[in-house]
Amino acid sequence: MQIRRVVIIVLDGLGVGEMPDAYMYGDAGSNTLSHVAKAVGGISLPLLASFGLGCLTEVEGVECPAETAAAYGKMAESSKGKDTITGHWEMTGIIMQKPFPTFPAGFPDEIIKPFTGAIGRPVLGNVAASGTEIIKELGEEHLRTGYPIVYTSADSVFQIAAHEEIVPLQQLYDWCTVARELLRGDYAVGRVIARPFRGEKGSFVRTPNRRDFSLPPPSETLLDKLKAAGHDVVAVGKIDDIFAGRGITRSIHTKNNEDGIKKILAALEERASGLLYANLVDFDMLYGHRNDYSGYARALEQADRQLEDVCAKIREDEILILVADHGCDPTFPHTDHTREYTPLLVYGPRVLRRPLGMRSTFADVGQTVAELLNVPPLENGTSFSRELGLKTK
Repeated sequence: MQIRRVVIIVLDGLGVGEMPDAYMYGDAGSNTLSHVAKAVGGISLPLLASFGLGCLTEVEGVECPAETAAAYGKMAESSKGKDTITGHWEMTGIIMQKPFPTFPAGFPDEIIKPFTGAIGRPVLGNVAASGTEIIKELGEEHLRTGYPIVYTSADSVFQIAAHEEIVPLQQLYDWCTVARELLRGDYAVGRVIARPFRGEKGSFVRTPNRRDFSLPPPSETLLDKLKAAGHDVVAVGKIDDIFAGRGITRSIHTKNNEDGIKKILAALEERASGLLYANLVDFDMLYGHRNDYSGYARALEQADRQLEDVCAKIREDEILILVADHGCDPTFPHTDHTREYTPLLVYGPRVLRRPLGMRSTFADVGQTVAELLNVPPLENGTSFSRELGLKTK
């Protein structure tokens, strides 16, 4: 029996220990999963524990079972960098030899001047900052002037924050399109992000109407190959933004992890072929970047419970792959991503429950999916389909 559909769920930011070059990124000693569990005095993840998550690193409350319910291993990132786009692109076959540029001192005049000229007004900020803090600091001035708040972070991003009652959403999105066109060459950040917010001074809150404007992948990805072969490529969460819409046949946006898993469950009811590719962003966005290890632990425990429902829907001709795109250790002194190994957990009725060892690149995931769904191989990665007992011919 051929595999008809593969489901990849990215547990965004769930690292399982520092990579050997972590010191080059300021991340020596990082271990998202282990540190979160230790910080809260132990964590309960019955499903992920049965899959072998506790075999990848020491996790208080999560043991390594003698027999697992899934194949398990961990992956090293071959690309330079530790951001979301780099991690996802590598899963689909692209290895980045050069990291995306960052601007810790803000963006130069070569970018800001043409941007302000195009939108017809000055900007506030132009600094590296926390998104919640900068709207607290500059939100009142934005309300008074109507000037957008421009900021960046340790990631390769150009973010524009604006109050929805001052700047209509479409206008904010249009400004982001202008920035995306300007940010090319040496200034080609991975994402331009619209960050709308509401509220009054002292109670500003970001709304769910965020939109990402990403660089398109520089070459063909697994998604492109699947779409060209006539497969469904269903993107849940921010996958569509990460790939700039390319190689995707249908996109389903989500509000949070809980909503994301509900949307995954609904998509699994459809007898589609190809790839269901989902990202659960709360671990990273709400907890990792905000150094909230308690929230991170709660979110993991909730996802573990919901993933049981996902597993119950995986059919004989489907497999589920749980991975992460980077680390985001909330116990670390900075609020950036962390350069870590990531988990690889593969579940399905026909999957052999065995160790998959250390994979040298995230691209092994994409190469495996390409082989299972009978599309041309990717430029990078080594398939582990036969290690799963899923021979395609």
